[in-house]
Amino acid sequence: MAQVQQVMYVDPSLGEDGGNTQFDFTEQTIRKAFIRKVYAILMCQLLVTMGFIALFVFHEPTIQFVRQNTYLFWVALAVVFVSMIAMACCDNVRRTTPMNFIFLFIFTLAQSFLLGVATSSFEINEVFMAVGITAAVCLGLTLFAFQTKWDFTLIGGGLVAASMVLLMFGLIAIFIPSNNIVRLVYASLGVLLFSLYLVYDTQLMMGGKHKYSISPEEYIFAALNLYLDIINIFLLILMIMRSS
Repeated sequence: MAQVQQVMYVDPSLGEDGGNTQFDFTEQTIRKAFIRKVYAILMCQLLVTMGFIALFVFHEPTIQFVRQNTYLFWVALAVVFVSMIAMACCDNVRRTTPMNFIFLFIFTLAQSFLLGVATSSFEINEVFMAVGITAAVCLGLTLFAFQTKWDFTLIGGGLVAASMVLLMFGLIAIFIPSNNIVRLVYASLGVLLFSLYLVYDTQLMMGGKHKYSISPEEYIFAALNLYLDIINIFLLILMIMRSS
């Protein structure tokens, strides 16, 4: 899954050297309200996603209908990419209400549909185990990001480079004959990478003493980043379970 690059903001009032100091929250209340809003949006996204997964796992007619109408998969895939690119690249789309919520809702529906299709090929116990592991991992990483003194916002460039390496690894693995070890290594590295992304995106949202932060106006963008991190971790954990 594609990962959205973060948008950094420089405070122009800091003068010529402002490039070294990023936008920061000036009031604890603003920061806390922003974080609450992001997590409220994120929880709604995850609830919709879990609803689709449960539908595809427990309702056999839905699975059969989608398998008989494969065009739905490609339509959902196109909607995911178009809506994600629109929110990532167009300030007006992700900052203007209610347009930003409409685009995020459309993206979440399409992405949840794709996740439902993906999980329909797994056993119910595998899906539930992956959901539990993902929830535990994401909760632990979020608490770590809030408590640690390490500033992970400094490693954005390294994460992008690691993403390119993982992408090339995945492309090469396509041409390797079916091998569980290769898939297991790829998925394990992917979980590690997106776990770092989750900590990175969480600290961008927190602001405070971190070198880089994200504007309070970008609550849709922040929720989108966290959502993508979580679903990528979930999918890669499913791949690990299948490969092992």
